[in-house]
Amino acid sequence: MKLNNEVAIVTGAGSGIGKETALLFAKEGAKVVVADINEKSGNGTVEEIKKAGGEGIFVKLDTCNRELVKHMVEDTLKKYGKIDVLIANAGIVQDSLLVKMTEEQWDKVINVNLKGTFNCIQAVVDVMIQQGKGVIINTSSVVGLYGNVGQVNYSAAKAGLIGMTKTLAKELGKKGIRVNAVAPGFIMTPMTAGVPEKVLELMKEKTPLRRLGEPRDVANAYLFLASDDARYVNGAVLSVDGGLVI
Repeated sequence: MKLNNEVAIVTGAGSGIGKETALLFAKEGAKVVVADINEKSGNGTVEEIKKAGGEGIFVKLDTCNRELVKHMVEDTLKKYGKIDVLIANAGIVQDSLLVKMTEEQWDKVINVNLKGTFNCIQAVVDVMIQQGKGVIINTSSVVGLYGNVGQVNYSAAKAGLIGMTKTLAKELGKKGIRVNAVAPGFIMTPMTAGVPEKVLELMKEKTPLRRLGEPRDVANAYLFLASDDARYVNGAVLSVDGGLVI
């Protein structure tokens, strides 16, 4: 198993990519902290982990709430005594063209996707420094690399995560901590469920593999970057988009 006895925090693990990642990591031997704002879906993920013979706990988390982030770290250390991996996956979308976007839409997306990730990283990094090792993986997006009409807030946040990833890779590498990012393309999750069918079909046509991604496609990328298979990978942005941006 690639993550035997590793302790991994996965934010936004109640559904979509986060849930698939939590299940895969548990299958690969990790003790998984399922962190999500939705208690029902988060506990549901933990139940699935345990039914499959894995180990995990649920922690209620709003990444914008630094007190809850602090409790997440405390609960993890109380239960497992260490933190080996952070998958900073939690995120939201509130799409609109620039001329129609409200300040509230801008602030909410930036706060959850960018500042929320900063909050989580800052909370776990001292633990990883003391351990002398750790892995942090940020969830960017294809739109953080190339932009997308109607997502100025989301693309700004995801581009910011790329800058954060590269900076922290330089700051923390000497501490034994690897920091990388994954940039998914269009993945079939609850977040994309509201996208018009004609838009999804257009994305399929533009993708050389002629299909949209599945949560497992991204989870597999997280697993690679979290494991020793990627022990010399630091500061990278791994695109998982089926070749959409070629």
